[in-house]
Amino acid sequence: MKDNSFIPLAFKKLEEQEIRERALNFYENIKSRRSVRHFSEQSIPKEVIEHIILSAGTAPSGAHKQPWIFCAVSNKELKDKIRKAAEEEEYLNYTKRMSEQWLKDLEPFNTNWEKPMLSDAPWLIIVFRKAFDLVEGEKIKNYYINESVGIACGFLLAAIHEAGLVSLTHTPSPMQFLCEILNRPSNEKAYLLIPVGYPADKCEVPKLDRKKLNEISEFYE
Repeated sequence: MKDNSFIPLAFKKLEEQEIRERALNFYENIKSRRSVRHFSEQSIPKEVIEHIILSAGTAPSGAHKQPWIFCAVSNKELKDKIRKAAEEEEYLNYTKRMSEQWLKDLEPFNTNWEKPMLSDAPWLIIVFRKAFDLVEGEKIKNYYINESVGIACGFLLAAIHEAGLVSLTHTPSPMQFLCEILNRPSNEKAYLLIPVGYPADKCEVPKLDRKKLNEISEFYE
């Protein structure tokens, strides 16, 4: 077996009361996170986005392959191109591809094929999954790619909320146009398109209920 280098775990054991408080405080904060479709055009410093992406990059991954790339776009011309291409796909989705049931399930969100948030939000973060790595032309296998990238996206959304910003998880399907517009290599596939910024003035979101604890968990004690 290969002799890997190890370092001491940086861990500080907390008193039980502080653990309880931290768990509750995190929940109280994160439960106010909402998907937002109306963004302010107010700018966000690049440094903020960098730290948000670095936070996402701390997520665990299969064999520590970190099979993700976060492309952050603030360039107006690129954002406009992305919006135009996304709306073309979404128009086909809403008029031809989506089933009647799917369209009915979307009614509470009052959404349609038009996606102004893609040009209004100061930043777009496009998450790409790496099917494999390319090292000097050689394919290097990645493991548990969807699981790893999904976890990293969860970290990303939590970091955005913690920073006092809002976001939307957008998946215009198919998403190949993102690879083409951003000129990404062949081993990358678009996974999520996430506008990031401040909410627009008087922004509203649908009145929704989240499932209760007993609906999303089972405890075996």
